[in-house]
Amino acid sequence: MCGRLAYFGNGTFGYETLLLPDPPPIEDYNIPPSRNILTIRNSPQTDNPSYAMLHWGLVPFWSKNQKTKYILNNARAEGIEKKASFREPLKRRRCIIPASGFYEWLRKGAQKQPYFIRRIDQGYMTMAGVWDHWRGEDGQEIDSCSIITTEANTLMLEIHDRMPVILDKNDLAIWLDPDTDQERVMSMLKPCSNSWIETYPVSSRVNSVKKNGPACLEKMAEPLS
Repeated sequence: MCGRLAYFGNGTFGYETLLLPDPPPIEDYNIPPSRNILTIRNSPQTDNPSYAMLHWGLVPFWSKNQKTKYILNNARAEGIEKKASFREPLKRRRCIIPASGFYEWLRKGAQKQPYFIRRIDQGYMTMAGVWDHWRGEDGQEIDSCSIITTEANTLMLEIHDRMPVILDKNDLAIWLDPDTDQERVMSMLKPCSNSWIETYPVSSRVNSVKKNGPACLEKMAEPLS
């Protein structure tokens, strides 16, 4: 599961391998689904990798309206190639979601302790995603995306049993290439190494989507007991 992101600073994530310029400056420490998020996809006009702000929460091209029955901010890797909402995007419309990190909540009785998960080197994570283009009968158009999740690695399992698929920087171009065969694509949908990430508890400030700023990332001296 991945339901809250952060994106800030000047981290790197291997965008040089995609021949992209530095990413646009964004400072957002508490990003919920339904907001527009920064992504990298092959441009529909040029087929070259480019940045795009997409609605976080996939609206399938075949949907009758922009409000789907379920919120599709995440796509489970297991069986994704068979699911109506994701099978076509997985074939031809894959994207990357760069993020400074994400939040997850650990249940402790009736309470939930938020944690921030980031890369060890504090660069940007490169989350695997899919996107789609929806056009309504009134001509309204929405480009939207979902983050693909997989089973947690053993470090993340201490907090939650799911985590985003985090791509190796050497696989970014392969992931975006629509000609990459499905077997290769599916082989990337796995938990990253424990050595890539670190986790630490943060305050309940992040629980409110109205709260933002670096204070959301401040490490708690002691998590909830």
